[in-house]
Amino acid sequence: AVLWDMDGTLVDTEPYWMAAETPLVERFGGTWTHEDGLGMVGLGLEDAARILQGAGVRMEVHEIVADLTAQVMRQLHEDGVPFRPGARELLRELRDAGVPTALVTMSMSRMAKVVTELIDFDAFDLVIGGDDVARPKPHPDPYLQACEALGVDPGDTVAFEDSITGARSAIAAGAVTVGIPHMVSLDEVGAHVLWPTLEGRTVADVADVLAQARQGVRA
Repeated sequence: AVLWDMDGTLVDTEPYWMAAETPLVERFGGTWTHEDGLGMVGLGLEDAARILQGAGVRMEVHEIVADLTAQVMRQLHEDGVPFRPGARELLRELRDAGVPTALVTMSMSRMAKVVTELIDFDAFDLVIGGDDVARPKPHPDPYLQACEALGVDPGDTVAFEDSITGARSAIAAGAVTVGIPHMVSLDEVGAHVLWPTLEGRTVADVADVLAQARQGVRA
């Protein structure tokens, strides 16, 4: 199976999250920088909400999560799904080849389902959202839960991740992890291989990564 992170890996929604965070902090008289936003990449939404509380947002965690999610969902509806380069094409090729796929994201499951519904083909067998797991990334729980639901061993899966937090989660779960850096460097995270982009990548490339991992070869 192939397990996909969503924000920053499948779709370029990280700027949407940052655009929602800044006015929220400013509403309470605080300041929020691009670097602050980068520090939130890959975090579970409840953890991110606590950081925003520390920046002065006087709202409950669940209220912050609901506010951010609503703003990002609005932008998705208005602007459509901003796929990362090559992501839609590879996902479609995997589906056409009959490879099971799961979306494993720390976004709320209702937002993840909005994204999947805006894709013009049946893209995923399973969607795991941040509100579906007891412990968020970087814990292995989201990926382990996806593997259990799909009935596959983690070592027989390839996970695509763009964040340090997400990559650590996939690696801890035992998935063969492909890092696709977007906003943060993944040089030291320990992914099996780093691809600068998914553009031009094929099912054969994914199969090669899995085969190399089984042979104990790291790219």
